[in-house]
Amino acid sequence: MATFLYRLGRGSYRLRWLVLAVWVLVVGGVGAAAATLQQETNPEFVLPGTESQEAFDLLEERFPEMDADGGSAQIVIQSEDGQALTAEANAAAIADLAAVMEDSPQVAAVTSPLATGPDGTPIGMLSAEDQTIGVMQVTYAEPSMELDEDTIAYLEDAVADAEDQGIRVEVGGDVLQAMPETSATELIGIGVALIVLVVTFGALLAAGLPIITAVLGVMLTTAGILAATSFMNVSESTGTLASMIGLAVGIDYALFILSRYRGELAKDGRVEDKRARAEAMGRAVGTAGSAVFFAGLTVIIALLGLSVVNIPFLTEMAVAAAVTVLIAVVIAVTLLPAFAGFAGKRIFTKRQRRRIAEGTHGTKPNGGKRWAGFITRHPILVALVGIVGLGALAYPATDLELGLPDAGSSSEDTTQRQAYDLISDGFGAGFNGQLMIVGDLHDGVDANTAAADVTAELNDIDGIAMVGQAVPNADGDTLLVTVIPETAPADEATNQLVHDIRGVLAQDADADWSVTGATALNIDISDNLNDALLPYMLIVVGLAALILLLVFRSLLVPVLATLGFMLSVFAALGALVAVFQWGWGAELFNVDQPGPIMSMMPILMIGLVFGLAMDYQIFLVTRVREAYVHGADPKQAIVEGYGHSSRVVVAAALIMISVFAAFIFSAESLIASMGFALAAAVVFDAFVVRMAIIPAVMALVGRGAWWLPKWLDRILPNVDVEGERLQKRLAEDAPEDERELVGATK
Repeated sequence: MATFLYRLGRGSYRLRWLVLAVWVLVVGGVGAAAATLQQETNPEFVLPGTESQEAFDLLEERFPEMDADGGSAQIVIQSEDGQALTAEANAAAIADLAAVMEDSPQVAAVTSPLATGPDGTPIGMLSAEDQTIGVMQVTYAEPSMELDEDTIAYLEDAVADAEDQGIRVEVGGDVLQAMPETSATELIGIGVALIVLVVTFGALLAAGLPIITAVLGVMLTTAGILAATSFMNVSESTGTLASMIGLAVGIDYALFILSRYRGELAKDGRVEDKRARAEAMGRAVGTAGSAVFFAGLTVIIALLGLSVVNIPFLTEMAVAAAVTVLIAVVIAVTLLPAFAGFAGKRIFTKRQRRRIAEGTHGTKPNGGKRWAGFITRHPILVALVGIVGLGALAYPATDLELGLPDAGSSSEDTTQRQAYDLISDGFGAGFNGQLMIVGDLHDGVDANTAAADVTAELNDIDGIAMVGQAVPNADGDTLLVTVIPETAPADEATNQLVHDIRGVLAQDADADWSVTGATALNIDISDNLNDALLPYMLIVVGLAALILLLVFRSLLVPVLATLGFMLSVFAALGALVAVFQWGWGAELFNVDQPGPIMSMMPILMIGLVFGLAMDYQIFLVTRVREAYVHGADPKQAIVEGYGHSSRVVVAAALIMISVFAAFIFSAESLIASMGFALAAAVVFDAFVVRMAIIPAVMALVGRGAWWLPKWLDRILPNVDVEGERLQKRLAEDAPEDERELVGATK
């Protein structure tokens, strides 16, 4: 591997115009494909194999007039003068609003809160106590993601006109849900990354190269996603995770290779020599590039492993992010060397080049060596403080509550949240999470009899506030019953109620019953995620452990890496619970409404953090192993390895933290919590686990850290990440006039 990458890096440096031309063609081709093939897509949210999805499919087939997949708006109306909505002025305003909404584009049905049935019986939603709150139910013919912008604008204009007539109007439902804007947060992350790179390299040109290559990788993936819309339905959220991960790893991978390249040049002292620069780039890509390759491979495995959850939109996001990581790796080992070739000696500033020529560059005391020396002298103290500290931070995770946020977790300033609160005040919290019970009647079963039986069964279940009338379809072979829980959609009691209803109806002999609705669908998503967590961990951790075994040729190092990762994840989950669930420091972290943690957060964190943690493990410990295989004793190898790599790893971690932390200030709570969790996990993993606990334990076990059974050593392929075989081959193959250059690395 190291030899192949050495040739690739050196060749890309020397043939930089050819490499640039190839990448221009790739970028141009993908860009042209995006421009010509991009289409508006209407992705369907499906959850294969779940009861909720089966019920939705049955509704679509047996109750086509309901538009079960259609978007919905709950226009919540409150009297501002304290009079009932049935009062003349209020009733007139409501009638006008209903008439306007019936003329809306793409509308399927409108039910006024003052509506009555053929016999004069009220059928609208009007608060029973004082009749000051009502809900106008609007159903659209198309799913919310397929509604035209004109339709949304029409709704907003209608609401604004109604408010001018003296009533308060708020809008809930899924119609006004918008994708979060992330461009501003990405720019913040890039800005901080540039500052860190300038400080790290001390040269603006060198600092700019990782930014340019990372942004290019994200742009390529984004263009590819746009082109893919011609062949498949792609969710608008697909690119969010890809941008977040692609930007972070793209900068980091380029940083590691560029830092190694500059280090090789400074060590040789031949910055002015073109041949020496090409040779240094080959060695940098052969060594640091090998680490980048295997680090990227672990991230890709972790992301693709998310497909075991069997949630299509999550798999879609993971595949897009994995492709972004792959592109970042390829760019780092091909295009980055070409860019460095164009930069030439300007990769260093004039002052840096002068100090290299004088032999004074890099002679200042190395903080990484001093830190590693402290750890090797006090390994027990460092390990205990790190483990106990992260254990304390992980404690809140014992109170972790999972769920999928609803409008009740939105900012109090949003119309969706205000509509949610008004419905809770007027009708009870359960009206925000209505359940639909769908029954596929068995042959010969009378619909009226089945309706009476299921109504009685449901009324006997605790936790139900109201059971609606059982409605048969036109063919009389299917029943639909609406159930209102007593508790809010995200409440644990509602979760239990759904399971209780399913348990009771499973015994019913009249029909095959299923429970659906947004609340039930959220519960099924959470259950799917929980069920997939263990197999996902086994797959990802198992495959990554094999990769680490190949890279380090050690049994203990992969075990330490995995255990340290688990400690980081639990500590990050603990911090997440403390802030987003308990509300500690809520104002500081822009948390409007503390509540349950998003169900997919643990599995996303495991996948993403594991991949990123292995990045730091590989980059740090490969330099330790490199020193060890070249003859250093175990403790000295730790000092040498961390002396070479800790500075760049700290810079890489700060960049990742800045990219993720920028998302904390997103207006979308899900994105904000994800940014916080990932930023916290990188802080704990990079600075506590990889920079403290791992070297402390390695110092304690000494040579045992590199023990591998002889039989296993014989059958494992040697991937030569540290470049030992590469150096021997270069020394043997180099012509006489180049051996001095090769020897400079030994």
